[in-house]
Amino acid sequence: MRTLYQFPLSHFCEKARWLLDHKELDYIAHNLMPGVHRAFAQLKTGQNKLPILRDQEHWVADSTQIALYLDEVYPEHSLIRPDPKLREEALEINEWTVELGQHVRRWGLAHTLNESEESLDILIGEKGYLRQFEKYSKPIIKALVSKGYKLDTDKVEQSRQRIEEIVEQLNLRLVEQGGRYFVGDRLGLADIAVCSMLAPLLEVEGTPWEKEHGETLSEDFRAYKAILNDLPLGQYVRRIYATERNARVDWRGV
Repeated sequence: MRTLYQFPLSHFCEKARWLLDHKELDYIAHNLMPGVHRAFAQLKTGQNKLPILRDQEHWVADSTQIALYLDEVYPEHSLIRPDPKLREEALEINEWTVELGQHVRRWGLAHTLNESEESLDILIGEKGYLRQFEKYSKPIIKALVSKGYKLDTDKVEQSRQRIEEIVEQLNLRLVEQGGRYFVGDRLGLADIAVCSMLAPLLEVEGTPWEKEHGETLSEDFRAYKAILNDLPLGQYVRRIYATERNARVDWRGV
């Protein structure tokens, strides 16, 4: 059985889940504790980031590398088109989303940790030792996340500005492509990458970032969500999630 080592709230892990689901491959989503995950990741893959896919004896780290691995080993339902031009376009857009995702993570986490404990509840899981000792585990995890992702005011504001710039680029590219898909005439890596990175900002239904009763994190967050919703890009992300996100595994993991 394949295992995807993940954080439930990570949009890079959402991207990896979607890649596996698109390929219609069976797998288990296994949660690791933030901070502690670094030792595990370093031991298995020589780096300290998630997601990590274990496929039999193969260990693959990084959502982009997972996409390339899956297309090589499981060519059905390809993520990247074989045509050189289309492949180049898909990888270029994917690279934009890697940077976008880093800034979305910092900006979103800053809002989440300051205004809601719901995300911490997800991080510690519904059972196990982290839940049993949540009085102690929550502050520790919050401190680890804040330090690890540099959630100071200046960095967070820089991320907000960079999000706006990359979103403008992506919106223009989407309009130029006719608004249906980013590359070619069906879902691929570029679409999955864009949608996964923007889902936290749009609080897409059925994802870890969905809010109950329409409650959004802050006025600042709500205002940018409204801007994004009005763009063709925001409407595209919602459409793709509604019509093509056929999840096979619960994002909450085990």
